[in-house]
Amino acid sequence: MNEITLQDKATIEAHDRRITAMRRILGDEIIHLFEDKMVVEIMVNPDAEVFVERLGSGMERLGRISSSRIESFLGLMADYLGTTVSRVKPVVEGAMPIEFMRSRFAGAIPPLVEGASFSIRLPARSVFTLDQYMENGIMLPEQGEQILSAVENRKNILVAGGTGSGKTTLSNAIIDVISKQSGIEQRIVIIEDTRELQCTAPNVVQFLTDDDAGIDMTRLLKLTLRYRPDRILVGEVRDKAALALLKAWNTGHPGGIATLHANNPEAALLRLDQLCQEAGVPPQKDLIHEAVDLVLQITRDKTHPEGRRISAIYDVKK
Repeated sequence: MNEITLQDKATIEAHDRRITAMRRILGDEIIHLFEDKMVVEIMVNPDAEVFVERLGSGMERLGRISSSRIESFLGLMADYLGTTVSRVKPVVEGAMPIEFMRSRFAGAIPPLVEGASFSIRLPARSVFTLDQYMENGIMLPEQGEQILSAVENRKNILVAGGTGSGKTTLSNAIIDVISKQSGIEQRIVIIEDTRELQCTAPNVVQFLTDDDAGIDMTRLLKLTLRYRPDRILVGEVRDKAALALLKAWNTGHPGGIATLHANNPEAALLRLDQLCQEAGVPPQKDLIHEAVDLVLQITRDKTHPEGRRISAIYDVKK
């Protein structure tokens, strides 16, 4: 018993030392960003420039951090994740420790990039509402009304866009509406790789995939059906799990949301079909048409004050 206690104590002390080192390497200026509820992304480029993105205010240059500190931080993250980082294994990615809110981390060193770099995606802590989307001109009033109608009528919504376009933020705005409309009789199940979706509904279950345990999104979607869901919400669809999601949406669980990387609504539906085919099935155009109701396209736009806008809402059924 004493031996187990000593082992636990040693593990806790090693973890605390690692966290202390991580905080010291990042420095106060970056550490304070984790306390800013508007911050969604912290990026350190190969030239050691640090950038931060905030909800509603776009990208901002923060300054520089030395290359040696970047490399040290990547080493600590690799150690935390139980792996190594080297020229033969130049990528580190995974969830950060709980002290950093389990933020999504991705980093790389040469020869993959010119200099060591990383990107940290913080979980949403402040919801950018649909009203704010309309007030800021990211979304037209008629687009907002169409989305509100889709939520009320339990339509399945696919949120599409490029990397960093704001798909998750838009999804959270829609989920905010769902949360406010849901009572205890409406059970919501959420499935993600990294916890980013926020739901304040009274009856909600959130699942996370676990690579170490071999629990992928497909398996969780099958498990979800035994949890009596009314709405099934998914973070990002990126593999054959697309087929399981469409089947779930199409078997008495309307009103779902999922995100997908695509440059326009038509490309989103095509990519969804391609992902389904990764499960070893033929094209699933009929299933997609039956299961998906709306595709919301959010696009980066340098000419827009907010840097993005809803560029299209595609009604699949028309």
